[in-house]
Amino acid sequence: MNQPLQPLASATATIANLQTQLTISAIVVAVLLVLGLAAVLVNYGALWFQAYMSGARVTFASLIGMTFRRVDSRTIVTAKIMAKQAGLGHAQQQSLRTERLEAHFLAGGDVMHVMRAIIAAHRAGIDLDFDGATAVDLAGRDVLGAVQTSVSPRVIDCPDPGRGSVMLSAVAKNGVELRVRARVTVRTNLDQLIGGATDQTIIARVGQGMISAVGSSESHMDVLEMPSRISKSLLERGLDSNTAFEIVSIDVTDVDVGENIGARLQIDQAAADVRMARALAERRRAEAIAQFQQMRAKVAENRAALVLAEAEVPSALAEAFRAGNLCRPPGPPSLRVLGDDDLSDEAIA
Repeated sequence: MNQPLQPLASATATIANLQTQLTISAIVVAVLLVLGLAAVLVNYGALWFQAYMSGARVTFASLIGMTFRRVDSRTIVTAKIMAKQAGLGHAQQQSLRTERLEAHFLAGGDVMHVMRAIIAAHRAGIDLDFDGATAVDLAGRDVLGAVQTSVSPRVIDCPDPGRGSVMLSAVAKNGVELRVRARVTVRTNLDQLIGGATDQTIIARVGQGMISAVGSSESHMDVLEMPSRISKSLLERGLDSNTAFEIVSIDVTDVDVGENIGARLQIDQAAADVRMARALAERRRAEAIAQFQQMRAKVAENRAALVLAEAEVPSALAEAFRAGNLCRPPGPPSLRVLGDDDLSDEAIA
């Protein structure tokens, strides 16, 4: 009777062991789940609760995924809370999704800087979306400073004192130098912030325009009487084209009278003319002295020829006497030369 019951007892014992093992496994899994939930609550509970109480939509799955993606979850949650509490529009809040903030963070952008810029633009009534703000931030520009400059215009000195030049020199048509300094009030043009020229281009263009305006004036007194002519002419030229700024005003702060460049140039020209005239006179004097010396040499040469000719006269007379070639020349008898025939007695009588 006992032999048929032994297999049943062993099967019952095996089932009991399996149930015990399953129970232990279930308990271990439950403990692990509890520990995991506890770890999640410890690490992300405060952030999730903060976002939940602020109305920002952030899930535990997003927080855990940020950890694996090496994204600063506190920065993302703080940015979403700032957007919610700032009262941004529904369309803007839809664009500020968690994955887009993470993408900008992973791209090397400053999420908090961009969020502050969007909130400042919203408060100032400036249209700035998330895409434009992130593009400006990734381009290396200060998007928050650009928004602040749009709200509160910036003043630029022309010329730039940081480059060692305090006044800009220009010369009017009458030759008088004027030293001019101006201040340019600009605000940021957010539409051209990407790819637009910087403030150094504004300074260079304004400086060039001031030199041109002063140079086109007939007299320096015209500029001194109405410095606003320079400002009007500069504003009409559209110097802020293709730049990241919009010129609000150009104010000439200081105009000083410098040297009389025209008079100095005339003096230099007169001195050059005097030197040239002296050089020409010296040349003519040297030519006259050379010609005088040439005439003296010719006189000496002619005198030598005369002496040689006089030296030949006695020998010529002697030869003439010997040859009997001397004859009475025409003219009065007292001036004739007596020959051999004239020495006869008849001729004397």
